[in-house]
Amino acid sequence: MDMWLDQEAYTIIIRILAAAFLAGLIGIEREYKRHPAGFRTHLLVGTGACLVMVMALFGFQEYMEANKEIVRYDPSRLASYVVSGVGFLGAGTIIVQGVSIKGLTTAASIWVVAAIGLAAGAGMFFAAVFTTIVVLLSLFFLNNVDRFFRASSRPEKIEVTVRKNTSVLSSLIEILEDNEVIIKKVNGSTKEGNGKESKCVYDLHVQSPNALKRSQLYERLLLTEGILEVEMQMEEE
Repeated sequence: MDMWLDQEAYTIIIRILAAAFLAGLIGIEREYKRHPAGFRTHLLVGTGACLVMVMALFGFQEYMEANKEIVRYDPSRLASYVVSGVGFLGAGTIIVQGVSIKGLTTAASIWVVAAIGLAAGAGMFFAAVFTTIVVLLSLFFLNNVDRFFRASSRPEKIEVTVRKNTSVLSSLIEILEDNEVIIKKVNGSTKEGNGKESKCVYDLHVQSPNALKRSQLYERLLLTEGILEVEMQMEEE
């Protein structure tokens, strides 16, 4: 037992437990808000990153001592692979629905807990703890800042009828973005005409600034080739 639990083993245990605890705290917040990557995912990412850092620092000592003349070893290389590799895991939490994107915050939190795990594995406990506090404060309290900005914009629904087999959706989105309109969701459907050609109807749920000149936007949409009808409806906040 003494052979296994030497001073180095205690150091490794403390660092891995610290990484698991700090990453788990951030994971609890994501779990509470019912995001795809929650407590277990964040804990595993942080613990795994810490293990890689610990392995880089302690795992090759015997080999290095036996080959001092030929080995040139940089432990930060393994850490760099973790930082780049965890991006693929974060990308898996990003969901694209129409033109709206969800999961960016969770992807960022996964990347951060990997960095926290590396810091704990390197023995930089102050940096790991301080970063965890900053991340938790941003996730819990800065969400109110996002709500403030969302509250300062006016929710609307825009229904646009276009000729079938015409590619006007990209032009429609470009016009809205030029007017600083944020597109939250797009639904499309086909409507049969009365003895005429079929039409496509796009329902766009958007957030528009209070200063939006709706009449100018309405006219610009109507003048766009391929657009037949435009209906703009204010939604209740």
